[in-house]
Amino acid sequence: MTTRISNDTSATTVVANNDAAHDAELGTTHSSLGDEKPPTPQEEAVPAIVDLYKPLPRLEGVPDEENPLTVRAVVVGIILGSLVNASNVYLGLKTGFLFGASMFGAIFGFGIIKLLTKLFPKVPFLGAPFRPQENSIVQATTAGAGGLGGLFTAALPAMYQLGLMSPNPRDDLGRIFTLTLICSFFGLCFTIPLRKFFIVNMARDLPTATALTIHSMHMVAGTEAVNAMKRMKVLAWTFFAAISQRVASYYAIGILYDWHIFTWFFIWGNYQNAAIYVENWGWMFEWTPAFIGSGMLVGLNTALSLFGGTLFAWGILGPILVKYGICQGRDLAPGNERWHQYKTYASLNDGTGPDGVTSPRYWFLWPGVCVLVCTSLAELLVHWRIFYLAIRYAWENTKTMDFMRKKGGRSRAVFQSQSRATNRSESVFREEDFATEKDQVPLWVWGSGAIAMVIVACIISELQFNVNAGLAILASILAIFFAFLGIHGAGVTDIAPLTASANASQLVFGGITSGQGYSTSQAQMINLVAGSIASGAAEMSQELTSDLRTGFLAAHAAQEAVLRAGHRRRGRHVPGPGRLRLVRHGVPLHHPRERVRDGHAVTEPGITIPLSSGIFALVLGGLAILQVLIKRTLLSGEREKYRAYLPNWMAVGVAFVLPQTVYSSASLLGATIGHIWMKKRRANYDLYCYAVAAGLIAGEGLGGVVGAALQLGGVSGDLYGTHVGCPLERC
Repeated sequence: MTTRISNDTSATTVVANNDAAHDAELGTTHSSLGDEKPPTPQEEAVPAIVDLYKPLPRLEGVPDEENPLTVRAVVVGIILGSLVNASNVYLGLKTGFLFGASMFGAIFGFGIIKLLTKLFPKVPFLGAPFRPQENSIVQATTAGAGGLGGLFTAALPAMYQLGLMSPNPRDDLGRIFTLTLICSFFGLCFTIPLRKFFIVNMARDLPTATALTIHSMHMVAGTEAVNAMKRMKVLAWTFFAAISQRVASYYAIGILYDWHIFTWFFIWGNYQNAAIYVENWGWMFEWTPAFIGSGMLVGLNTALSLFGGTLFAWGILGPILVKYGICQGRDLAPGNERWHQYKTYASLNDGTGPDGVTSPRYWFLWPGVCVLVCTSLAELLVHWRIFYLAIRYAWENTKTMDFMRKKGGRSRAVFQSQSRATNRSESVFREEDFATEKDQVPLWVWGSGAIAMVIVACIISELQFNVNAGLAILASILAIFFAFLGIHGAGVTDIAPLTASANASQLVFGGITSGQGYSTSQAQMINLVAGSIASGAAEMSQELTSDLRTGFLAAHAAQEAVLRAGHRRRGRHVPGPGRLRLVRHGVPLHHPRERVRDGHAVTEPGITIPLSSGIFALVLGGLAILQVLIKRTLLSGEREKYRAYLPNWMAVGVAFVLPQTVYSSASLLGATIGHIWMKKRRANYDLYCYAVAAGLIAGEGLGGVVGAALQLGGVSGDLYGTHVGCPLERC
């Protein structure tokens, strides 16, 4: 599974002119499965009332930008995005979590280019004034360069673990590149027609924090410019501190990173203490900066839900299943007199062995996946009007039908009638698009691009992966559906449902290939390649929509009449393929085994779901759906405040799927720190929280990449470090 945590929180507290009738017709209200989040520093930096259906108010004293797309913005964005990409590949492979790059690029890019303007004031390309739209280009390029994390942390590693690719990733660069190309450009092309629907008319369901950050950092009046540099310095310090801590921890893992507290009690008790049983279930604490930082972003509700799900699965129900013989663990030190009680319950034993008993991890996999899929799809179906309105919008958008109306015959009369009806009736899409005709991408550009990418997908599927071209077309269609799921789901929950998209695509293609005479390896290849096209293109579409949203809000023109540079879109830079060899040989691939298991489950008839696990999965899935219905119907209006007390079922599902307890405890620590910080020193929290969290997340990820390089260089902590305090003297 892959879960993306957004660090671009939707700012609902600054929305004005919301027109209740408009919201009622659209059927959209912003809510979160997490906390009711406090105002961010960006929100407080802008005027108290801001209409998020329009670009942010023009900054006084900041001249218009003739050409915000500069070489320095693109270069700085690519460099920062490469850092985030490396960080996400490491963190995704290790934990299954991905983190957004927009805020990191906005703050760090601001500081770097501001420094360049001071150091080289007379150099035209480096010393030119730095303004909001160019800052938007930096963050968008950063997000683009750090994109497609799901492809490089789930599908491709799973293919290698299943033996479907070459032993050496370098031999597969051609296939990796073309698969990346399809996901990137197909996602880009079909995002363009969704632009006005989501960005202009569905404004409140999309992130705004990055745009508000850029807006506040470029204020020339007051102290905001000084505060922007303070944020950048804090981000830099936390970034390098996290890198240093992670690299140093490889050489003293049991002291600086993993605290096996119950192992300590076991050793102090002369290897007779029952605390080893708690250790067997993975209960320890890990000083992981990334998840402490993410906890500061997601808030107490999500962190408590994640920890609560972990405690229930790996501290209560799991031991009960083992006690009654439904599940069993695996001995880690058979024959070792001191450590004979040491076991693991995190193996993926599916019960096909001679004993026929599954592991707790395999048992909890199915309820976890069911909860994730049910929650995401229920949230989507509750907002069924989104699809209805999208179809209606396409019908009302008569510009795309002009070429048909000019034809003769019945079609002409039908479309002319529709055009007159649309003109007479008041459309639910009443927000004006501030982008002029010349600033928008023509139909023939994105339409021909989308068709070309579908054709390319068919060709490379047939020639490079031996996957039927028809399945590639189906994957392209599913990508559009998953794009709706991802864009709207991330907007209302702050958690991108990449897991649900990936699992749903695997179920679809697993059902298609079942009973068709494919060999196991062929079925697995079809499952992963077609699923990757569907979920990867949807992921890129979601990221691009977020970038377009930032560009829309940050773009200003004279008299606020024209939106210019915010929609002159950039090419996407995805440096992931160049790092696949590094992470494949230098990082333990914990997370992709889940994708491997999913692939086995839908392609091999010999693997079954335990009856008790299946029943439990259906019950939890039903509860998740019921809560979504209650939240959207009963808890509305004055009762909407009670939504903050409901559990976040997405987080609970993640806790069931992940057998490690360390991520939930670290996230809870971060959320607690953030909550206390906000209560005690609100102004300081508003100023620095996002910068601290972004630095911690990116810093640990890059530190992990450095650790992988040390592993390849033969100077890692495994050879030259200490494992004091670790079970069996090995962490």
